[in-house]
Amino acid sequence: MKIQYNSPVILTYALTSSIVLILSYILGPGFKSLFVLGSTFSFTSLSDYISLVSYIFGHADWGHLVGNFALILLVGPLLEEKYGSSTLIKMIVVTALVTAALNILFFNNNVLGASGIVFMLILLSSFSSFQKGYIPMTFILVFILYIGREVVNSFENDQVSQFGHIMGGICGGLFGFYSERK
Repeated sequence: MKIQYNSPVILTYALTSSIVLILSYILGPGFKSLFVLGSTFSFTSLSDYISLVSYIFGHADWGHLVGNFALILLVGPLLEEKYGSSTLIKMIVVTALVTAALNILFFNNNVLGASGIVFMLILLSSFSSFQKGYIPMTFILVFILYIGREVVNSFENDQVSQFGHIMGGICGGLFGFYSERK
């Protein structure tokens, strides 16, 4: 038996995020700050442009990373097989950019982690049995359960960006509808 690198986008994402976390422990806060989306944006700062996507590779600690990638590694390979690696990369980048831009415009908090991508993949996966002209009941239930929980949790002061989760889920739903309509 041979080991197969069966899901290059998802596996590379997981490995890159793990390496970033290890290097954050070794190199300290200066390095870790490269993988945090700040609450403000300077049009003259190259690092601010990079952070519009790089924040999805940063994590607060191992618990944060494992919590995100347990779901990403479960759902991601199936979606990568269904939509293809290049389409999945585009979905991840668009989700990161949309979430980053809206977070900078409407909120005053820093963001890091793959949680928005997790929610995008979860909602996108509910379209696995999509038939033209129908909305999958799984999508409706997953939307209510996952996004509803995040709306309720948004009233807590817990240092979690429920907005990022909600935007990730909305992006996943839109990608699902758009992809399946084509």
